[in-house]
Amino acid sequence: MNSDAVTRGLLFLSLTAAGVPGNAVVICAFISAAFHEGRLSPADAIVLHLASSNLMVVGVRCLLEVLATFDIYNVFDDSGCRAVIFIYRTSRSLSIWLTFVLSVYQCLSVAPPGSRWASARVLLAQNLPLVFLCLWLINTSMSVAPLLFAVGARSDSKLLQNGINVEFCFLSFPSRLSRDANGAAQVGRDVVPMALMAAASLVLLVFLLRHSRRAKGLRGQGARRGPSAERRAALTVVTLVTLYLLFYGVDNGLWVYTLSVPQTLSSSLVSDLRIFFSSLYAAVSPLVIIVSNKKVSKQLNCGKQPKTISDTEQPGD
Repeated sequence: MNSDAVTRGLLFLSLTAAGVPGNAVVICAFISAAFHEGRLSPADAIVLHLASSNLMVVGVRCLLEVLATFDIYNVFDDSGCRAVIFIYRTSRSLSIWLTFVLSVYQCLSVAPPGSRWASARVLLAQNLPLVFLCLWLINTSMSVAPLLFAVGARSDSKLLQNGINVEFCFLSFPSRLSRDANGAAQVGRDVVPMALMAAASLVLLVFLLRHSRRAKGLRGQGARRGPSAERRAALTVVTLVTLYLLFYGVDNGLWVYTLSVPQTLSSSLVSDLRIFFSSLYAAVSPLVIIVSNKKVSKQLNCGKQPKTISDTEQPGD
């Protein structure tokens, strides 16, 4: 095994080692909270679904990449390639859109009571099951290409004519038009929530700045110190969105590069970098949630901390 393969395997192993237990801890913490409290808030439910999608990303794609790289187990025959890439693309896009829904919900949560935006937040909370169902249907239907065109990697020059090399597999499209159309649909599916959640994050940042100035003015009048639950929740969402824009921005840039160059020049290294950066969000985001979320921290402390009156609702709080 050459050094490049070892480096590749270790990188994906690091994502698996961070992402699988991290997302599993977040999921277990919210399930425990739901068991003890009898319900999950809308923000809790969104973060729980986000962690589940991230777990599928790192558990299905990254873990299997590690096993195949070190010749421990290889599932990447034709059927395995179709299943793995389909699950990976579906869970990856779900992770993106759930982050967008979380940013919108948190943005609406800072709206003044009685306003139209506050009413929209209530409407979103009441229809979350329908939102989740729609996201599953949309992202599943937009990820069917691997079921039709994915094949196991083998030396066949015909696969490279209109295909995409993803290391252990090829996506072999019948024509360049179908390949480019599928690529454009994938980019559009990511760019739309990217632009919208960036706008929502700007609103949150403006709110945080105004809130900080107001808090400084009140501090001399005996206002409590330390970040409020509302501010902590907003900072968590802004951090998650920033990570999304960074990692998935690189991912989509590499994807556009893959579509724009001849396939003979598009090596598996570009595909490895795409998978690494898109999976990096799934591995890092649970760490952000664990560090910043009081409810998850409380569950991890096994109830050692005394119970207090519930804070203002935050993502997973």
